[in-house]
Amino acid sequence: MFQPPAPQRRGLTSPERLRRVLELLGFARRKRAPMEVFERVVTALAAFFWDRGIPFQGQEVPWVVLALLGTGLFLTLRLGFLQLRKLGHGFAVTSGIYDDPAEPGDVSHFQALTTALSATVGIGNIAGVALAIHWGGPGAMFWMWMTAFVGMATKYSEVTLAQHYRQLEAVDRDPHRWEGTVSGGPMYYIERGLGPRFKPLAVFFAFMLGLTAFLTGNAIQANTVADTFATEFGIPAWGTGLATTTLVALVIIGGISRIGRVTGILAPAMAFIYVAGSLVILAMNWEHVLPAFLTIFREAFNPSASIAGAGAGVFILTAIWGVKRGLFSNEAGQGSAPIAHAAAKTDEPVSEGVVALVEPFIDTIVICTMTGLVIVVTGVWAERVPTQITLGGGDLSYVVEAQPGSFQRVPAAGAIAVRDGRDLEDSPAALRVAWHEAPVAELFTDAALSTPFSGVVHAERGLAVADDGSELRALYGLAAESGAPLTMLAFERGLPGTFGRFIVLISVFLFAVSTAISWSYYGDRCANYLFGRRMVLPYKIAFLVMHFVGAVLTLSVAWTLGDLALGIVILPNLLALLLLSPKVAELTTSYFQRRPWLENREVHRRIAAEQRAARSERDRRG
Repeated sequence: MFQPPAPQRRGLTSPERLRRVLELLGFARRKRAPMEVFERVVTALAAFFWDRGIPFQGQEVPWVVLALLGTGLFLTLRLGFLQLRKLGHGFAVTSGIYDDPAEPGDVSHFQALTTALSATVGIGNIAGVALAIHWGGPGAMFWMWMTAFVGMATKYSEVTLAQHYRQLEAVDRDPHRWEGTVSGGPMYYIERGLGPRFKPLAVFFAFMLGLTAFLTGNAIQANTVADTFATEFGIPAWGTGLATTTLVALVIIGGISRIGRVTGILAPAMAFIYVAGSLVILAMNWEHVLPAFLTIFREAFNPSASIAGAGAGVFILTAIWGVKRGLFSNEAGQGSAPIAHAAAKTDEPVSEGVVALVEPFIDTIVICTMTGLVIVVTGVWAERVPTQITLGGGDLSYVVEAQPGSFQRVPAAGAIAVRDGRDLEDSPAALRVAWHEAPVAELFTDAALSTPFSGVVHAERGLAVADDGSELRALYGLAAESGAPLTMLAFERGLPGTFGRFIVLISVFLFAVSTAISWSYYGDRCANYLFGRRMVLPYKIAFLVMHFVGAVLTLSVAWTLGDLALGIVILPNLLALLLLSPKVAELTTSYFQRRPWLENREVHRRIAAEQRAARSERDRRG
């Protein structure tokens, strides 16, 4: 065989020196060092925002959780528990009885709410609740409720500010109506409310939220649908991606007016399907509903254990998981929903602020509660089901016992000796095979769980070697479910036949598509703020391309990058909310002292009467 001559010794080039340094730091050991470094940096930064924080009772309370929860508590006290006092008024305004179509804006109060809800009600309501219960136990639901409560004050504040500081476009732009006649959101109230010197912060916010819209609000939604339909029906990812991209395109090219009309139908429909299915399950298991509530309240303050073995008596962990998933679900403080609410037809900022109170209530108090109750009532949260344990990936992990009944994930390193399906080493430091971070007690070689495995599981190699020398890439065992599969399992157990599975599948499809539709508007408002209206159409086209790409590619890095962007973008928004809280209080006091909705009610009645008269006249002539 030809051997190339040995290279002459020479000095290292700058890229080679960089690679050597990265190798010494453990960031690069293969030729694709730059990508590996990028992934490591993004993962580390995302972990800093979403996993790192202040130590408490052996756990870390994440910085972002502290910032979001702290801001919500401050605004709740600053506004005198407005979410309790004015929630009824929020429902009244949402109903449309105070609507005046002559006021500036692009959509009605109801359409603004449904647009925001279409982005908020999503995969988090299906998978997020299941994750919280999987990790924190049933008590995590209570802390999701508490998060929604303080989140209502946060969302009220950011929407009121978005309305007050929004930008009204010229009135002679009918040919470009699809681009929208108003723009609003945190970037506007950061710049206009805090002053010109804060404009760099507003620009930074708009850029990061636009990136989040591309990834978390778009590509990842498409990926979730494509992956689900490929698993359940064998539909190729490109086919699902093409279908969802077409649906999204038909809606978003029409701008916020068409988005509002579509979400005004889509959001109530998808919520009805999901909630109706949940209520049927709860009605069929009515005797377990009250005990389920009692379990949630008891476990909130005195948790026994989660299925992952991580909540064994650790109150703070149950609270953290409830708070984290609650924040992800209702999106209060993230700065996205105010962009949709800023488009509402009104000249009273507080009138849209009270509509925003309804959003966390519907999202978390209603829909998330339905998911949580179904999971607890059917008992699937504490069950283990026959599962194929893929040793080379999937939801596989390796854990050690950190304390009695509590397990901690560790890197895949070492070998696990197994005899008759069980680990030979029985000590806290022993490495254990886990699925969704929950240890699998017994391993089998067949799906029927009839032949226990004996041999060695090689964690780093991603395979098992049986005593007879055969190599296995997958084993079987009773494992814990988590995320959307856990919710799907609960619906399957709760409803006869395959109805439960199809309700969850339909909900995943509708929730993901509606989320992408609404996030497209958030992104194009960011593009409009940064580059002007000429970039709105190019952004929409790029958004659609990214939607299709997200459906056909694996997006593990995109998930992390989206979480990082979201974690960063939250901070300037919360800073603005705290600094502008006196303005929110001033607008609130003025609105409820003047009671302008009474005048709007008369206008609404007059317009309704004129429309009825016009219809009657047309009917008489026709």
